[in-house]
Amino acid sequence: MVKIQKIITTTDLGRKFEVGSEEVVGLNGVNIVVNTGQFIALVGRSGSGKTTLLNLIAGLDKPTDGSVFFEGRDLSKFSEAELTELRRHKLGFVFQSFGLLPLLSAFENVELPLRISGVKSKEREQRTREALEMVGLTRRSNHRPYELSGGEQQRVAIARAIINRPLLLLADEPTGELDSVNAQAIFELFTEMVRNHSISVVAATHDSTLLAMADQVIELRDGQIVDGNSHYVDRFRG
Repeated sequence: MVKIQKIITTTDLGRKFEVGSEEVVGLNGVNIVVNTGQFIALVGRSGSGKTTLLNLIAGLDKPTDGSVFFEGRDLSKFSEAELTELRRHKLGFVFQSFGLLPLLSAFENVELPLRISGVKSKEREQRTREALEMVGLTRRSNHRPYELSGGEQQRVAIARAIINRPLLLLADEPTGELDSVNAQAIFELFTEMVRNHSISVVAATHDSTLLAMADQVIELRDGQIVDGNSHYVDRFRG
């Protein structure tokens, strides 16, 4: 049995941006907790703060207010080397654009992070095959991206993101370029990863039809969490 622990905690998290002579609030007073083996969906209109929140959680951006804690440690206290190690070994990233290298096969795209990390060939092959099996693409491993459907390409991107066995997978509109059938399949895959492999997932989406698969739904509006969030979850779960 996996011990439940807090992976991410944010306290009064805020991010302001200078746009010309104006100050724009991207995030304001956001408090969330991400536990082991939890699937959280972030929802909100474009500009609501979803990507800003993901970037702050990943340490890709720094807050102007509040803090992000990773396993109890303030991300602002991490050195650049520590942040690099964190992203390399404990965080995975999936984006709307698949970001696959066109001349490499699915297997080679997934394997690449392990090559960069200096993992030996035998272990690389085993872990790459395991990741491709997890996303249901074992039989397509020798195909290049242009030979794969959009849904299959996103599965390759997910396999690449989890190849280092991260604690947390962050996904920014991962179904934005997919049709409804493939979008549902990707969210079902996230659910399986959470349940069977204890990988926590935080995924931003604009697709309300997918929200019932998440353990928790957080709605952002104008950089803030909408009050009465539990009612929002119930509405989509029926």
